[in-house]
Amino acid sequence: MSDTPQPAQSPERVIAVIPAYNEGHSVAQVASEAAAHYPVIVVDDGSVDDTAAHLQALDLIVLRNESNQGKAYSLWRGFGHALEQGAHAVISLDADGQHAPDEIPRLIEAARAQPGALILAARQPGRDRAPPLRRCANRAADFWISWAAGQRIADTQSGFRLYPAELLRRVALPVDHRHGFVFESEVLIEAARLGTPIRTVRIEALYPPAVRGSHYRACVDTLRIVRMVAARLLAKGMYPAGLYRSLARRPP
Repeated sequence: MSDTPQPAQSPERVIAVIPAYNEGHSVAQVASEAAAHYPVIVVDDGSVDDTAAHLQALDLIVLRNESNQGKAYSLWRGFGHALEQGAHAVISLDADGQHAPDEIPRLIEAARAQPGALILAARQPGRDRAPPLRRCANRAADFWISWAAGQRIADTQSGFRLYPAELLRRVALPVDHRHGFVFESEVLIEAARLGTPIRTVRIEALYPPAVRGSHYRACVDTLRIVRMVAARLLAKGMYPAGLYRSLARRPP
């Protein structure tokens, strides 16, 4: 949103952003639990189910895309609105019930310990309970993204994060439909390039029995992520130092 770095702030004003596409079965519970901690913005990404109806009675901001634009666009729209509301940091979490809003204070605590850091909620322990294909895709993404970022990052595909406002003002990445699930991977690499610390908070992996199938397509979306990472690595001469650091160091 801007290339001008700003001083790191302790996140005293935090807003949660929840992208939602056909999440009528779970979005109200996730949003209401998150609203118990901080103001909430739900971006309804052109849902054709009863997502909008479930949000009507809740005290939160709902932004609606007239058609499905993808997760990246919905996140970016929510981030922009949160910054307009004066947010020092933005929490992102998914609407499908796989992230426990009660964990939000732990991300805030980590951000206060290191102002200006991007805080990533890593699904450990319990990640092995994920469906096998998704688990394999996530591990592949972790390897490639850690290499391009030059540091080992646990659970790069977790959508439960705290983004400092100063980082969001500086990044400029594609958010079109084809980059729907690429954005969250690429922003980690961009954060590392900009010198933003990336820290992890371990959370329990939740896979509710009634959760709908993931919108993430393990083959197509993983290949898009790998293609993005490969382009960045080629631009840096394959970044051998980054590979070494990603393999040699534990995630902070």
